[in-house]
Amino acid sequence: MIIWWVLFIVFILGMLALDLGVFNRKAHVIHLKEALLWASFWIFLALLFGAGVYYFYGHQKGLEYFAGYLIEKSLSVDNLFVFMLIFHYFRVPAELEHKALFWGILLALVTRAIFILAGVALINKFHWIIYIFGVFLIFTAVRMALGKSHEIHPGKNIMVRTLRRIMPITRNYQGGKFFVVKRSVRFATPLFAVILALETTDIIFAADSIPAILAVSNDPFIIYTSNVFAILGLRSLYFAVTGVMRIFHYLHYGLVVVLGFVGVKMLISDFYKIPISISLSVIVSVLALSVIASLIWPKTDGEHIEKEK
Repeated sequence: MIIWWVLFIVFILGMLALDLGVFNRKAHVIHLKEALLWASFWIFLALLFGAGVYYFYGHQKGLEYFAGYLIEKSLSVDNLFVFMLIFHYFRVPAELEHKALFWGILLALVTRAIFILAGVALINKFHWIIYIFGVFLIFTAVRMALGKSHEIHPGKNIMVRTLRRIMPITRNYQGGKFFVVKRSVRFATPLFAVILALETTDIIFAADSIPAILAVSNDPFIIYTSNVFAILGLRSLYFAVTGVMRIFHYLHYGLVVVLGFVGVKMLISDFYKIPISISLSVIVSVLALSVIASLIWPKTDGEHIEKEK
């Protein structure tokens, strides 16, 4: 198993180095065609890896991987709205958005690994924690249904506020630099503050997504790899769908059902274990129906305006 961990991490780091060091070495605006190509590439890699898991690890692990990937991918849609909010608040130049997302997601890969290993260890040692996770997911689903999901205020972000206390921040962006020295004083740039805001936000969202994936698998390798492939594709997905995300307005309610389902699955796990094939079918069906419903009953401009007030 260790060799698979090593190979996976080396592969991902290699892909990230290729992404930033070759294809995006120069800061530039990501256009729709490029974003769609990269989004398709990451989805293809995720599916190919899942096929490999299915082949080498068997039917059960393969289905667990795909269920975890779907849960994380669908929950990460909310992250895209937060990315927009953070970029708008900090007035991030369009050509620097890709770099900010790259480093924000790179840090997320580290924190997700810590969260996943801690969550699996806690469940293995204190089985009753699975009930706490289950109740928490149902509570989160109810809050989402009532429109009270996480509120993000970039200006009040604790890490950004701490940064301001530690060192001064330049008023303007300094290209792609995180720090600059002026008059023998080291300054942080707004780009570094943006990355801190993105990382803090990911930690908040991980509090929902990690327990949800723990409901379908307790294998750290399956959980982490499905997480990684889901969040790596977020950068491309952001640039590909920022203009049309509001089309899928019923996806929000699909996520409510998915979170509620996996929460119940956790609570009844000691009495009845829902087969992973059924779990995957439920997740796929609910998400597909929410997307289809969004296309059949599109939101009017008036509804958009009312929701934004």
